[in-house]
Amino acid sequence: MAKLILSMDGLVLKEIQLDRERLTIGRKPHNDVQIDNLAISGEHAVVVTILEDSFLEDLNSTNGTLVNGQPIKKHFLRNNDIVELGKYKLKYMTDGQAVAADADPVAAARAVAQKLPGELKLEPTDTGIRSNFGTVSRPTAVPPAAIQLLSGPNAGKELLLTKTLTTLGKPGMQVAVIAKRPHGYFITHVEGEQFPVVNGQALDAQAHPLGDHDVIEIAGIKMEFFLKV
Repeated sequence: MAKLILSMDGLVLKEIQLDRERLTIGRKPHNDVQIDNLAISGEHAVVVTILEDSFLEDLNSTNGTLVNGQPIKKHFLRNNDIVELGKYKLKYMTDGQAVAADADPVAAARAVAQKLPGELKLEPTDTGIRSNFGTVSRPTAVPPAAIQLLSGPNAGKELLLTKTLTTLGKPGMQVAVIAKRPHGYFITHVEGEQFPVVNGQALDAQAHPLGDHDVIEIAGIKMEFFLKV
């Protein structure tokens, strides 16, 4: 299980296990990791963990978030990454990273990747659905897959799932993630009171495997998942 080591000026303050899908960091008491310092925004950043992968997102904080000395908005976390929030540091560590990299080409690719894998965001807008394709892909043994939009002005449009993590939905309303793993594709709820619906059944908080021709509904948009074989 991955973890974060919180420290300041070289002094370790806390060890945080990433045993939940969403972990918030900020100055306000309701955060999972509260850092009571004026340099930290009330809601500063969030770490989302899907299966064995974690990514960090800055929540439009006042002073920003650095990873390995570079400012980020979203960042796919890798073993030994150093997250900086003001004078505080969070070191990201995974168990068995070296073994996983040797045994799994997907993990090896992640270990040498230099930036966050691209994402596809589907957000209902006045004109239909807005998409944003990333540019970084990873090798994988699973067959290629895609989703086809079934509703809205862009119904019929096909979107390839070539990235490690594909985010679907509308931030602040409903967001889910499709994770591409060596043993298949999994959808997981990330944000919103309503959970994604697959084949007419609402999901729970657990990752759900996707099958060929499953019909998904997120943020009012229906789409079909299918394998391109």
